[in-house]
Amino acid sequence: MVVKSRTVADMRAGETAFIVGFSDEQIAIKLLEMGFLPGTSIRFNFTAPLGDPVCVSVSGYDLSLRVDEASVISILN
Repeated sequence: MVVKSRTVADMRAGETAFIVGFSDEQIAIKLLEMGFLPGTSIRFNFTAPLGDPVCVSVSGYDLSLRVDEASVISILN
């Protein structure tokens, strides 16, 4: 059985999870600087009306991410 890893882009409004890693090293550097650290709790707040960007809460901040950035962040519920 193959288990597909989930990303922040797969989350629904109100859902929380823990960051476990990143699938793109270049984007990971930017995300780490913004507070998206492995082991940190992340909460998905909402998606913009046209589907991009998304708003999440992490490290005490509400941040907007493009969906392609959110799809780089691996999570564990």
